[in-house]
Amino acid sequence: MRAQVTTARRIVVKVGSSSLTTAAGGLDPARVDSLVDAITATDAEVVLVSSGAIAAGLAPLGLPRRPRDLATQQAAASVGQGLLMRAYTESFGRYGRVVGQVLLTVDDVTRRAHYRNAYRTLQKLLDLGALPVVNENDTVATEEIRFGDNDRLAALVAALVRADLLVLLSDVDGLYTGDPSRPGAERLAEVRDFDEDLAGISIGRARSGVGTGGMVTKIEAARIAAYSGVSVVLTSAPQAAAALAGAEVGTLFHQARARPAARLFWLAHATAPRGRLTLDAGAVRAVVDRRASLLPAGIVSVDGRFAAGDPVDLVDPAGQPVARGLVNYDAAELPGLLGRTTMELGPGYGREVVHRDDLVLL
Repeated sequence: MRAQVTTARRIVVKVGSSSLTTAAGGLDPARVDSLVDAITATDAEVVLVSSGAIAAGLAPLGLPRRPRDLATQQAAASVGQGLLMRAYTESFGRYGRVVGQVLLTVDDVTRRAHYRNAYRTLQKLLDLGALPVVNENDTVATEEIRFGDNDRLAALVAALVRADLLVLLSDVDGLYTGDPSRPGAERLAEVRDFDEDLAGISIGRARSGVGTGGMVTKIEAARIAAYSGVSVVLTSAPQAAAALAGAEVGTLFHQARARPAARLFWLAHATAPRGRLTLDAGAVRAVVDRRASLLPAGIVSVDGRFAAGDPVDLVDPAGQPVARGLVNYDAAELPGLLGRTTMELGPGYGREVVHRDDLVLL
């Protein structure tokens, strides 16, 4: 039995569209009930991150497949989200469990004020004994639909609620050394070092036509979670009960380090940089090696449109990001400060461009 699972007090479970729907795109009640049975069997607190709104809306709207245009995707999500929550409400109701819907957009996990509010909402639901069902707000959010799935969102939610474990449920039963449908591919039972253990592995996409994710997104989600101090189990939805019971199914990604400060994790993984500051070699050494604040004298160029307080990437002379931080100046202010010391700039410009307490190495 996996101790990382059996000792977990708070678990985030993520399920993909293909694990909840029929081939035609409608919700499959038997699959929903099976997932709910597995979740209610565990004694841990659970937050469920569920895809499926767009897929659930296909059949009622007479759509034969997942649409490509944004307006139709949003229409399907509008119809499907209610159907998805009704299915969960009825299924969890068999056990007397109350569920609460939490719809998130990128802003809710990238803007600090929204991030704190999302945490308070999820925590209060758990305190009241309800089970939060989290999904992307596909009806109004465009970036998630165009690029995303819920794998990265699940990793960010796991960090947000300080979960002990993230369980990623998919249509494959683990991470393989190659295409699992071909001879010779072997399942990896554990991953301890992402770079070493995953070197040379051929990674394909999910087989279903109703979801958007693939193994690449699941590995990246596992990496984000592991580096936030959360262990991860990747397996198939039919093995959910076994995985949540601690059986050695799927692939276990060990946490890569102890849980970091929430604020620095948010800065590194839940923010989108609004600009780039290119540093000279001396400033790179100061920031990376000495963990010093960034001063105007070490900046070579400024790119992007940002305001004071926004996240920006600090890049080396080759353009490689080395750190991310919250900038203390607007983009329009910085060009006149480049290469100059605070003494040269005079009164009113004593602030660091990025203070070391607002900076995280990448």
